[in-house]
Amino acid sequence: MKKTVKIFILLLFILSLSSKVYAVYVSDHKIAVLVNDQLITSYDIFQRMKMNAILSGIDITIENNDQITNSAVKELIQEKLKYEKLMEYNISVSNDEYLQQENNFFNNAPFSKDKILKIFEINNIKYDEFENFLISQISWQKLISSMYYRMTSTSEIEVEEIILNNPNITKDKAREIIIQRQLDLKSTKMIRDMFDEATIEYK
Repeated sequence: MKKTVKIFILLLFILSLSSKVYAVYVSDHKIAVLVNDQLITSYDIFQRMKMNAILSGIDITIENNDQITNSAVKELIQEKLKYEKLMEYNISVSNDEYLQQENNFFNNAPFSKDKILKIFEINNIKYDEFENFLISQISWQKLISSMYYRMTSTSEIEVEEIILNNPNITKDKAREIIIQRQLDLKSTKMIRDMFDEATIEYK
């Protein structure tokens, strides 16, 4: 079965499974989490659950519902904390930067933008949800790069090791991979520190 066909079957499964849950989550937009002074509602969580399931091509089942919910909540909390830091450093994303990221996403995805728009419409997901998700990723990468790029370094040993495992990539690409790994470590530490310092209240 092709991936695109499976996605549409998945959507029907999600809709049938989540019809009752949707009424509970969406009817009143209850506050689910307070992150410092920022709100995450039950509606936000359910929207993210559906979006993540669609983009990942997975089924939402009774068995994995809690795991998918917890993952969505954690992701949304991270985005709220990142937003505070992005505002602190006045990070913004241009339209060209967004379009490049969007093109890169769909070039590597098993579905086109037109298909995802139809899927989102069927599932009552605004495309703005996805746009904001990508903008958050771009903004955070810009912040981490601006703060830590000058602290990164590569060695010939590291480059040769990566090329040994991936003979088709160039030395420049290998260096990019090494630098990105270092930036990812800095990002993980910063997010962990922000979690430790934040006031997070689950309702």
